[in-house]
Amino acid sequence: MAKPSRSAPRAVSATKQAKVKLKAKPPALGDLTQLLGYSIRRAQLWIFKEFSRQLAAFEISPAQFSVLCVIDANPGVNQLAVAQLLSIERAGLGRLVDHLESRGLVRRTASAVNRRYYVLYLTEAGIALLARMKPAAAESDKALAAKIGPRAYKELRKALSIFVEDG
Repeated sequence: MAKPSRSAPRAVSATKQAKVKLKAKPPALGDLTQLLGYSIRRAQLWIFKEFSRQLAAFEISPAQFSVLCVIDANPGVNQLAVAQLLSIERAGLGRLVDHLESRGLVRRTASAVNRRYYVLYLTEAGIALLARMKPAAAESDKALAAKIGPRAYKELRKALSIFVEDG
């Protein structure tokens, strides 16, 4: 059965298009503006964009930075434990570690305790790069504090700490 054909949109003059653009309001968010979850998601998008911008010079993503930080804090950590701690699927973490290993930032070895697991260590290059990235990460937090104000920043950190503690 043939699809019904659509007629081509009518040509609109440039003057009329300009008038329509001036009159057109952006679509409304409706009830979304009342949902805290939506606001948190929008904040998370803004924060990730800012954080990604800060890390771009290092060619590292926020997820890769997180993995490097966890390995730095826990040398010899089990790869599965990193995935669980950061709520990353095992396969996704495997690809992340593959990438970091190919860049010479992470060393992965079989666990001496349980051969079924890999344990992770930062290389000297990984340690050096992480040390250079930490000030950029701090700049990202400073940008957030500047956007919402120091008091609101402190209160937000306190309020959200429960989710960090819950894992």
